[in-house]
Amino acid sequence: MTTRHDVRGIIREAGDFVETSRHHIEPAAGRLGILTVGLGAVASTFAAGVELIRRGLAEPVGSLTQMGAIRLGGRGEERVPLVRDFVPLAGIDQLVFGAWDPVADTAYEAAVKCGVLDRLAHIEPIAAELKEIEPMPAVFDQNYVRRLDGPNVKPGASKRDLAEAVRTDIRDFKAAHACDRLVVIWCASTEIFLEPGPAHQDLDALEAAIDADDKSIPPSMLYAYAALREGVPFINGAPNLTVDVPGMVELAETAGLPIAGKDFKSGQTLVKTVLAPMLKARMLGLRGWYSTNILGNRDGEVLEDPDSFRTKEETKLGVLDHILQPGLYPQLYGDVQHQVRINYYPPRGDSKEGWDNIDIVGWLGYPMQIKVDFLCRDSILAAPLALDLVLFTDLAQRAGLKGVQEWLSFYFKSPQHALGGHPEHDLFIQQARLENTLRWLMGD
Repeated sequence: MTTRHDVRGIIREAGDFVETSRHHIEPAAGRLGILTVGLGAVASTFAAGVELIRRGLAEPVGSLTQMGAIRLGGRGEERVPLVRDFVPLAGIDQLVFGAWDPVADTAYEAAVKCGVLDRLAHIEPIAAELKEIEPMPAVFDQNYVRRLDGPNVKPGASKRDLAEAVRTDIRDFKAAHACDRLVVIWCASTEIFLEPGPAHQDLDALEAAIDADDKSIPPSMLYAYAALREGVPFINGAPNLTVDVPGMVELAETAGLPIAGKDFKSGQTLVKTVLAPMLKARMLGLRGWYSTNILGNRDGEVLEDPDSFRTKEETKLGVLDHILQPGLYPQLYGDVQHQVRINYYPPRGDSKEGWDNIDIVGWLGYPMQIKVDFLCRDSILAAPLALDLVLFTDLAQRAGLKGVQEWLSFYFKSPQHALGGHPEHDLFIQQARLENTLRWLMGD
């Protein structure tokens, strides 16, 4: 298939059809390479899940692109096709995995050590395929992730050398695996807290900072920079700044590439973005929201470091203010005590527990409480998000969409947004925006 997918946007006006726009979506032909930064619990679970699903050994539960439907039409002409039948997404059989990681374990070894999947049921049947995913040496600096270390690290003498080495990796992987397109997705640990500074304000400043080995350029930015320079979209699944700075946005827009982030919305924050809209919709007051997490995997260990935790805390704390609008409703939400804690507890492994105590206020000021104990599996929730983000970002690239993809906010704790705008955190508004973007792309 070599022809373009021609999509016309049509509206009804005074009984006539009026053409409003036209989109050319390149076909999802050939192989789509997925390069994950990190090959730990999330990435190995993601890769294993895709292999199991394409063999018919498991179902893609949690994936909107694979199991979700979308409502179309009206006036008695309503249709509800599956998303994957409505938009031209790459298929599961077209996906090829590669990775970088400072630990040299293959995807098979990582999956066994992380303990997310049942070894007999979900690892051994695909052992050969997982063993083929060997991580490339990583761009890793312990100054940015203090609780981790590993020998599988690039020896580059400068940040520029490291960025160029990643660019070479991308080109070599694409050629070796005969990929037609690629997407890079950050599935690695949370870096220390960084604020936007002079080095991030435009592309020239970013380039100069890389050349100067500026400390405000962490490894995640080198991966993003290298990907975008190679014509590859970048997705940020952690709360790091990474592409959420003007210089990276400028690079993405100049290169005509989509970017998205940040921080997979997989557990406790997902619950918040459902419950908080309910409180506001019913005009119920809120006095306090205390959240604690018990987590025993590599992510939990990294977040023991206060500077890495601060990066995560920023994404978790911002949710309520944006949803509840305390400036508009000061009597209900003007004085909310919002606290978040994360505790590293090794026996828990990847089975995270998120506990919330919510103090609400009802009619005549009477207090009430909501308590939530979410016993979830961190990587099981994150893996389908990674799949959807890769497929939708690839769709965006083929449709000619560039820069920040706000319509993918549905998947992130702290959604990246256009400069001068504001993030949308309400899960239901996010879902509507995502579906409306798909409708718009297809001219429905």
